[in-house]
Amino acid sequence: MNRRELLKTLSLSTVAVTAFKPLQALADSDTKPIVLSTWYDQHLANIPAWNILKQGGNALDAVETGVQVCENDIENCCVGLGGNPDRNGIVTLDACIMDHKHNIGSVAALERIKNPIRVARLVMEKTQHVMLAGQGAQDFAVSEGFELQPTDLSDHAQKAFRNFQKKNDIDYINIEKKKDTNTNKPDYFNVNGFNHDTIGMIALDAQGNLSGACTTSGMAFKMHGRVGDSPIIGAGLYVDNEIGAATATGHGEEVIRISGSHLVVEFMRQGYSPKEACKKAVERIKKHTPRNLNKLQIGFIALNKKGEFGAYSLQSGFDYAVYSATLQNEKFDSDFLIG
Repeated sequence: MNRRELLKTLSLSTVAVTAFKPLQALADSDTKPIVLSTWYDQHLANIPAWNILKQGGNALDAVETGVQVCENDIENCCVGLGGNPDRNGIVTLDACIMDHKHNIGSVAALERIKNPIRVARLVMEKTQHVMLAGQGAQDFAVSEGFELQPTDLSDHAQKAFRNFQKKNDIDYINIEKKKDTNTNKPDYFNVNGFNHDTIGMIALDAQGNLSGACTTSGMAFKMHGRVGDSPIIGAGLYVDNEIGAATATGHGEEVIRISGSHLVVEFMRQGYSPKEACKKAVERIKKHTPRNLNKLQIGFIALNKKGEFGAYSLQSGFDYAVYSATLQNEKFDSDFLIG
């Protein structure tokens, strides 16, 4: 190649590289920032999260702020103090949070505190512990300036609770003194609508960092003291900033059984897409669940470092919301295994 041909080749290469850079930047901007959350009926939670992300804020602040929309909604049957109570008529709350540096915080069986996700973050940032539960979690929250809220149930929770008592003919005052039998177990499912019990939110910010949050009032009419997957890192939520993030919803016992959200992230590490990773986790649940699957619902959503997302559920009916520069809080219906 002579000098003239060499210069011509270098010149064309420079033009190609220059032309490529803005296209690559555009591709990156299309995939991040992005936030997604479980259950489209709670999609308003994505709005404050997106407002933080679009201004260059971090994913941790976004998910913490976002899920508080549901915690503060007294009409939400499944999240916050307005949620359905346990079988003793007491609302107990669970939450966890995780950032891109593997910092984690969690609270479980927390009573009379309005925003458990904020308490979970304080556990992460101000203590040497990962999880606080019950009275200890409440004491910590109060020491951090949270006020104890009244114990009254919301109007819709009172109605659901009365219906549940009537349907199951249970003496809740003496419930713990009675033995549960196979022939007279309370019906935890399909009471006052599907008991999905969670909002999980995961986000990728403009800096390319992932975070997630999960908060719930737990399974309606559960035994007092029951804790599901939502406050358990690796079950209800998991974030690995090298790979992706996942969160779960539905029947927590089955999610815990397989360390569901961690499993989804590990499947993404193996090269599966977010949707495929969620599907494989649901298939694992089907394989190992000793219960009647027709009465259970479990769903996962996942997001990888590229901004690709997906979901999969056990039954039909699981949907989720996605907010990005190109997806304005849009609804997506999950594919499912046995619906």
